Amino acid sequence: MKIVADNAIPFLDGVLEPFAEVCRRPGRKISAEDVRDADALVIRTRTRCDETLLAGSRVRMIATATIGFDHIDLAWCRRNGIEVATAAGCNARGVLQWVAAVLALLARRQGWTPGQRTLGVVGVGHVGSLVKNYAEAWGFRVLCCDPPREERERCGFLPLEEVARQADILTFHTPLDDSTRHMAGGRLFRMMKPGAVLLNSSRGEVVDGEALLRSELEWALDVWEHEPELNPELLRRALVATPHIAGYSLQGKANATALAVAALARKFGLPVEGWYPPEVTPSQPHAISWQELVRTIVGAYDIEAESRRLKQQPSAFESLRDRYDYRQEYF
Repeated sequence: MKIVADNAIPFLDGVLEPFAEVCRRPGRKISAEDVRDADALVIRTRTRCDETLLAGSRVRMIATATIGFDHIDLAWCRRNGIEVATAAGCNARGVLQWVAAVLALLARRQGWTPGQRTLGVVGVGHVGSLVKNYAEAWGFRVLCCDPPREERERCGFLPLEEVARQADILTFHTPLDDSTRHMAGGRLFRMMKPGAVLLNSSRGEVVDGEALLRSELEWALDVWEHEPELNPELLRRALVATPHIAGYSLQGKANATALAVAALARKFGLPVEGWYPPEVTPSQPHAISWQELVRTIVGAYDIEAESRRLKQQPSAFESLRDRYDYRQEYF
């Protein structure tokens, strides 16, 4: 069998080669010619999987080493018998630590403590649930919005507009689909408190960047519309700006690759199910106080320095991302 894999996916070298021909290619350059005789793809968000890429190929599985799937035409894949596997939840703790680093930086710059702030969490899945639980333990008043979960589970979550009105900080952790594209736009921004801070580490198109520039808000962004071409004014005015790496922890990347390998093992009967990169120590989740977070986070993750790097060289967005030194998860 033949597997085409993005060459930026870490830890994968040598894992599948005993059982398949493996062709490693830059994600953006994977072509219809590359996949025509492939049985499976292992990709990231940089490979658009749709009819243009896949028509006439023998691909039977796409394993994306990402939590998102908006780069895959799921309906076309279903109609054509292609199974899609995501790495849902793989980097949740890495994104939690991005949010924690932003919160600690804002608290230091703006001179507040968690008990003085209301945090709105939009999307309470793998990531949002962690953010909610840790933020509550740190002392934030936390309000949640997740309409699909509320409809299914009656959790007591609030409508987006109500969360936006009350939040001092509003953080987005939603997938990208027709219901979430530009869900954060001018109408919502006008409901929010002047000077409130918007965080987005989900997908760039969840937030209308042009409307954000016209708002009275401040913002910290890890994801951007039209990546890797960033709006220079949106970048310049950001309190924090990072190159789509919120989930780029060492353990998150190891989890993602392991989940992709496990999906291939189940689909094709390969003897690698249960594989995990031997060079990575899985994270050991535990509680951390706000005081300990503030004391330790810069040593573990200097998000301020990372933001300066992107602002100084926005044209290096892709290389900063592809050559990223993965962070260690430490709580």
